[in-house]
Amino acid sequence: MTIAIATSDYFVMGETFINRHIEHMFGGDTVVICGRFNGTDPYDKSLFERRAKLSLKDKLLAPVSALSGAALYGTSRLPYGDNRADLATFLREHKVTAILAEFGTQALVVAKLGNDLGIPVFTYWRGTDASAALTSRQRVRSYRLMMPRLAGMFSVSQFLLDNLAKHGVRHPNAHVVPSGVDIRRFTPGDKRPGSFLAVGRMVEKKAPHITLNAFARAAKGRDAHLTFIGGGPLLEPSKAQAEALGIADQVTFTGAVPHAEVREHLLTTEVFLQHSVTAQNGNTEGLPTAIQEALACGCITLSTRHAGIPEAVEEGTNGLLVDEWDEDGFAAKIGEILDMPDRSAMSAAARATAEAKFDNDVGLARVEAVIRQALQG
Repeated sequence: MTIAIATSDYFVMGETFINRHIEHMFGGDTVVICGRFNGTDPYDKSLFERRAKLSLKDKLLAPVSALSGAALYGTSRLPYGDNRADLATFLREHKVTAILAEFGTQALVVAKLGNDLGIPVFTYWRGTDASAALTSRQRVRSYRLMMPRLAGMFSVSQFLLDNLAKHGVRHPNAHVVPSGVDIRRFTPGDKRPGSFLAVGRMVEKKAPHITLNAFARAAKGRDAHLTFIGGGPLLEPSKAQAEALGIADQVTFTGAVPHAEVREHLLTTEVFLQHSVTAQNGNTEGLPTAIQEALACGCITLSTRHAGIPEAVEEGTNGLLVDEWDEDGFAAKIGEILDMPDRSAMSAAARATAEAKFDNDVGLARVEAVIRQALQG
């Protein structure tokens, strides 16, 4: 059985969940449909680039296709003309038996074509596609119109499914399957006392300024060090903020690093920090992969009651939680952790949570089972 994985950009190093599907789903019997191809293909996959140069015919058809797609299906992104014919040929030649669209916005592109070719289409909701995207009435309409075209859908958290349901976007074959983590590679190492780590793009919904302010209030002058991994628009302002707070010697900013290097940090880190918040445009997390990886590595996790995070972090058991934007509470919890005489029980509970809930081999097998069942049906 050959599965086509539909994604916006390929290859993106940080999209570990998508890359895992491309590499491992159904024994690696996969092909890729992407919006843009950056020239890097570590898995040596057959791929179709949807946004390749348009033929003259397709350029002339573009306005008509956009208008008709928006009117009938709520989206102007449906393949058309020569591009559609080429994609259909690609799917037939590779004997694709199902399509898995990573993100609901990608499912909008391929759902109708899949139906026309008799190929079941599934989608995976992961965050922005089921939060910020829902602020658009047209996007909500397009999602609703798409539901009958899907054979099933997956979400990284119950929070996202509930968020979709509030907007009338429901499917009877819906499943919560977190992105997961390789619990055989991400394991607890020898922890450095007082070590803190934050991982992710330095953007609004990660609120790095809250993390820095709270860390400065609770840990300044104490035996504690915070490492920030990630690039983004708030990286340089965050460096300046650390200087202004007088904690530059207690904070290290690495910028973006390879995933293997993130793992090395997690192995020896004692406490993982992630102050996720809802961005002004409504954008939220789904259930951050970084938190799942941190738990697998036995990191005590301090985060927020945001999106699917409470589905992973159990207050007082494997970590601690505060409300979004609660800088006072975040600082107090950092101090509480530093004052713990023994942090081993909470660290062990973090690892146990990952083993029980986030083993990606188990998650991948479950996704495959749902797809197989739908194909048999």
